[in-house]
Amino acid sequence: MIPRVAVHEEVREALERNLPVVVLETAVLTHGLPREARPQAPAVFGTALAGSIEWDGSLPVNLATARALAATVRAAGGVPASSCVLDGVLRIGIEPDELQRLAMMEAEKCSARDLGRVMACGGSGGTTVAATLAACTAANQSLGFSETGGLKVFATGGIGGVHRHWNRHADISADIRALAVSSLVVVTAGAKVILDLTATREALDTNLIPVLGWQVGHFPRFTVQGRPGELAVPRVEDIQQVGSICQQHWGTLRRREAILLLNELPAGLALDGALVEAIVQEALAAADERRIEGPALTPFLLEYMAKRTGGAALEANIALLLNNVALATQVAGVLATNDAI
Repeated sequence: MIPRVAVHEEVREALERNLPVVVLETAVLTHGLPREARPQAPAVFGTALAGSIEWDGSLPVNLATARALAATVRAAGGVPASSCVLDGVLRIGIEPDELQRLAMMEAEKCSARDLGRVMACGGSGGTTVAATLAACTAANQSLGFSETGGLKVFATGGIGGVHRHWNRHADISADIRALAVSSLVVVTAGAKVILDLTATREALDTNLIPVLGWQVGHFPRFTVQGRPGELAVPRVEDIQQVGSICQQHWGTLRRREAILLLNELPAGLALDGALVEAIVQEALAAADERRIEGPALTPFLLEYMAKRTGGAALEANIALLLNNVALATQVAGVLATNDAI
């Protein structure tokens, strides 16, 4: 019988040898990034952030980005583990040709609620933050790890949260609920700027999810830097401190919530906040006029922003993904050898 949860052999071996493993979501591959090639490398590839990682302009943007993220993990000594559903099997870690296939196919966008149905139907899909967290839990259980063992670190761009106008239409991402029941460090550039960030911050608090700012004391705004003094969060200065917090939260207190580590995009790569806010308002009005809502709303808003910024939003999105993956690999290195968790 074919296993319905399959962990790649390289990922299994890395976990057994206490090597850093970084889990990567794939909804950004299947639904978040363009499928057209971009011959010119995004600006981030000329900075220290990208290091020696090269941009393959012959590939579609989604696939070129996914490969660059995996290469970033490997360059720092880690093992990338992409999460997805392929032909009814929940996968943690896939081959390069499978990644390419996923990037090209008309896959579903799977949240946690969709996994069972897509698997039962033999379907394929990219996993959101919520689905990726659920996949990690299932994989850890299948490998016989404790609730806080096995896969411990997950890098994404921005989490979902509470949408604007939530008092008119209660649109709250399943990411919040998934974070409340999944024992991983989630490295993110905050919540997507299209959301109600104040309400999202409150939802995280209500669900007892620890939120930490990586060398910042405020909540980043995805492709835009946060405003110092607004949406304050506890600041952490070094990777060992992150490891100590994880040890106390999961090991000593036996808590099970994820730990959200906020990683702000550097100023030279972030977008202008006032400009982005004006475009978000335009995008929301356009979505309302076209009656776009539910799972289709976020991709529509992000695509609208990418077009209105002349590709600047896309460049910032790619930059923050690389930035988050690099930090996640450092965190994974500390947690891989911490037996107290």
